[in-house]
Amino acid sequence: MPSSCKEIRAALAQCLQESECVMVQRHTAAECLRSPLAETLPTKCQQLKKGFGECRRGMIDMRKRFRGNQPITFKSLEQTEETGQGYQLYAGRSAFAGAVKKTDGNEPEAKDWRELENEKYRQELEARK
Repeated sequence: MPSSCKEIRAALAQCLQESECVMVQRHTAAECLRSPLAETLPTKCQQLKKGFGECRRGMIDMRKRFRGNQPITFKSLEQTEETGQGYQLYAGRSAFAGAVKKTDGNEPEAKDWRELENEKYRQELEARK
């Protein structure tokens, strides 16, 4: 297998080995990846499974024939989990880094553009008087 999917494959294997499906219920990793048991896997394993499938699909995708399949680095996924920023599983970089602000619920609500326009209009009227 080309090197673009090796790291995510290893991460998926590690996640499966640590999952309850393999450790407690004593199913094989292949059985845990199939339909009835795949829904019982942790979210992280399900995301890795989906990402690995997309990576494998990307190896034969003709739209990527010039640039090649973009490798995913599992280390960057671990870092995004630690920092709390969201990530897109298969693209190499975080898709949502810095897009979501953390709030505590006490921020003032942004004024509507219509209210701002009305305020400007009222100020213009007062300036004319």
